[in-house]
Amino acid sequence: MKNSTILITGGTGSFGNTFVPMTLAKYNPKKIIVFSRDEMKQWDMAKKFEGDDRVRFFIGDVRDKDRLHRALDGVDYVVHAAATKIVPTAEYNPFECVKTNIMGAMNLIDACIDKGVKRVVALSTDKASSPINLYGATKLASDKLFVAGNSYSGGKTTRFSVVRYGNVMGSRGSVIPFFMSIKDKGILPITDERMTRFMISLEEGVELVWHAFDDMIGGEIYVKKIPSMKVTDLARVVAPEARQEIIGIRPGEKLHEQMISAEDAHYTYEYPEHFKILPTIHNWAVCEKRIKTGKKVPEGFVYASDNNPEWMSDQQLQDWIIANKDKIGSI
Repeated sequence: MKNSTILITGGTGSFGNTFVPMTLAKYNPKKIIVFSRDEMKQWDMAKKFEGDDRVRFFIGDVRDKDRLHRALDGVDYVVHAAATKIVPTAEYNPFECVKTNIMGAMNLIDACIDKGVKRVVALSTDKASSPINLYGATKLASDKLFVAGNSYSGGKTTRFSVVRYGNVMGSRGSVIPFFMSIKDKGILPITDERMTRFMISLEEGVELVWHAFDDMIGGEIYVKKIPSMKVTDLARVVAPEARQEIIGIRPGEKLHEQMISAEDAHYTYEYPEHFKILPTIHNWAVCEKRIKTGKKVPEGFVYASDNNPEWMSDQQLQDWIIANKDKIGSI
């Protein structure tokens, strides 16, 4: 991506605020365009890159295909991070969630093909695997759209792939900053004492996107191997003196996160640091160029936060909180 032009949709969010500085430092691109609809977030983010003419800001919405066409002029690589992603918000505003997560994906796919973008990586979520809520269902549809976009492009060279990961540690609205904000009250609400979550840092998410850009042939879904943690253990590390109060699972919430289902296992390959779910269309699941050095996972394999062989220790989480205390909840 050196000397290239990169656009990131939803670029003022948690992922974009980490992706932009890391990518500037590693690849020195000609330009990174932050495409989003919130002018205030763009104003705040622009202050961080004042004087760096490699970073540009573009007001727009993925629902608006004409605006995407204008923004994508001369763009080489796209990261699609824009989404309506708060589960209860999606449940109560389903039409709006569909417009952004599904119609927005369709608009971006069309515009990228029309503008000759080289490669597109879309961010997915654990909730797209065996979805039980609207947000997860729309992201599953989005994943399918980006996979199929590789055949939809016809004779064009645009390639599409997806990266999928779970709970991002310390991001806005996530459980760590929430617990930290209320720990002085002495009570932490726990939805279910059995609940587990995957744990990934934003930096690891960015590195997975870089890997996808480098490795992709088109249509792959990349799933990073990351540790799990029980929510009760997480709460104890954040606030060891606080009492934990069980309040019950919220509408649309899963007990455990899942990133690869048993149905996906037929087309999933394992690598040292990640898994790769290959497309079921066009025999791409048996394509050697896509499989490369991968080893097929066993029949019935499921990658979920409760059956994960890797677990984060209390000390590892404590060390991470200390190292990232200044940015927890602000990104």
